[in-house]
Amino acid sequence: MSALSRIVSPAASPSPPSAPPEATNRQPPALELCGLSKHFTLGGGLFKRGRTLGAVNEVSLRIPRGQVMGLVGESGCGKSTLAKMLLGLTTPTDGDVLVDGKPLRGADQKALARHIQPIFQDPYSSLNPRKRIEQIVGLPLAIHGLGSPRERSTRVADMLDLVGLPKRAAQQTPGQLSGGQRQRVAIARALIMRPGIVICDEPTSALDVSVQAQILNLLLDLKREFGLTYLFISHDLAVVEHLVDRLAVMYLGRIVEEGTREQIFGNPRHPYTQALLASALTPEPGLGVPDIGLNDAMPDPSNPPPGCPFHPRCPKAEATCLETRPRLEDVGTPGSRVACHFA
Repeated sequence: MSALSRIVSPAASPSPPSAPPEATNRQPPALELCGLSKHFTLGGGLFKRGRTLGAVNEVSLRIPRGQVMGLVGESGCGKSTLAKMLLGLTTPTDGDVLVDGKPLRGADQKALARHIQPIFQDPYSSLNPRKRIEQIVGLPLAIHGLGSPRERSTRVADMLDLVGLPKRAAQQTPGQLSGGQRQRVAIARALIMRPGIVICDEPTSALDVSVQAQILNLLLDLKREFGLTYLFISHDLAVVEHLVDRLAVMYLGRIVEEGTREQIFGNPRHPYTQALLASALTPEPGLGVPDIGLNDAMPDPSNPPPGCPFHPRCPKAEATCLETRPRLEDVGTPGSRVACHFA
């Protein structure tokens, strides 16, 4: 029996039977964000009222089963806060998250871990340096009481093989592995419970470029093998273009554009998306750093500008942008949403 067949065997975690197209179309998305918001109070005290920081504001997204949704934006735009809410690590201020059509709010954290797992940016800080790799990858199975020690050891060995690690790695510690190998361990740990959804928060940004390509190809291979759904959070547009089916662009806690990979990279509608794509460095020598034409720095999230949040930096801003915040609406191609008065 192969490593893959042992991991996905009926005794371990059965896959649902194939449904006819009509039934599949009626299925809810794997992950749905419904008006999700998270606000933090800064400062304040006994006689002083604190400021409210809107880290995430009214975010709504639908991620169909088996697809990769990319989420991009500058540092501080709310991507990681959004990931923490999806993992149940932070409670939303408003809105809800639906996993397979069921609300996440109030769900048991242990049960949630069977459905959603994370892969974080720094594999070294997310792995216990005192534990052997076999213990790290097998810990979720032990916590959930799945299988005997011998069965757990077999499943861990099979999973390490699937992510491309040699057998000897099981007895090593994270400090004895390279950065790419540690990230493979993190992937193996995330998938050992056979979750349907994986939140990838900058999973390759701490790795060398050559290793990044290997990890991205591994993630795509595992997605096909296990039928996974990914939310891939990144600031690297080249990585995102290689991996995602759909893409959402986030600015100051809000989604400003969403569409397929072809729509976003081929015909971006929002000025911020256009600026992000223009900021990508070119391999051609002599061209230098591109001028993306944005004015000033990102506004303070605790004191957002009125109207369109992007208007202080937008080269196309007009009077209406200073007064009225545009809604995220369908524009042109079906499935393409843009929050801009002039999209």
